[in-house]
Amino acid sequence: MSTDTKKPDIRDIETFLYDEASLLDRPDLDKWIEMYTDDGTYWMPAIEDQEDPLNHISIYYDDRVLMEIRRRNFVHPRAASKDYKVRCSHIISNVRIESITDDELLVTSNFQCVMYYNNKQTLYAGKYTHKLVAVNGGFKIRHKRVDLINCDGVLGTIIIYI
Repeated sequence: MSTDTKKPDIRDIETFLYDEASLLDRPDLDKWIEMYTDDGTYWMPAIEDQEDPLNHISIYYDDRVLMEIRRRNFVHPRAASKDYKVRCSHIISNVRIESITDDELLVTSNFQCVMYYNNKQTLYAGKYTHKLVAVNGGFKIRHKRVDLINCDGVLGTIIIYI
């Protein structure tokens, strides 16, 4: 994307984020991973305002290889995650375009995710930061950051991406 091109339509971005949330709700990790670029990353910091994922411990910091490993483990018939069905509901709001550069769009949004797993319902909430790139008239995720409002609190097992 170029800074002198037309600003992307916020509705197209919202639709893209809603599609991602829908894939996580099902969960359909095969199609979800396809939403990422080959160099895509998923990061969930362990502390508020964490500056980077490489010099600090994170809840998640996955590249495409690790996302694929988690996906395979999640769908494997003997995986512990198969003992109970995972049900999720994501709500996304306050979608904002923060910046546009030559090749990237920085988008933030608020989210709530209710997850039901192993007879327990858990609420996660926070802020998403997506770095999106334009691909074939649509978008792909180059980087997704998930800042939980209670990232430094006691968290149970997060069985799936949020």
